[in-house]
Amino acid sequence: MDDLDRYIDKRKKSDPEFAEGYDEGCERFKIGVMLREARESCGLTQAELATAISTTKSAISRLENHAEDIRLSTLNKVANAL
Repeated sequence: MDDLDRYIDKRKKSDPEFAEGYDEGCERFKIGVMLREARESCGLTQAELATAISTTKSAISRLENHAEDIRLSTLNKVANAL
């Protein structure tokens, strides 16, 4: 465990609000990374995926970089396009 991991572990134990926020943020980050990896493995650009699901490239970028408030219907569209 490196210094950052020790700090995060200590902070999570002492600050429940930090722990909850950290865990939620980490999960959103993972979803975005998985979406980007799935798109790239299909050989699609953000623009191509956006066209396939009738949205904009910037919307795809937001999904991949922030993954906040993703609707299940949006995930379903992305999954079907990929």
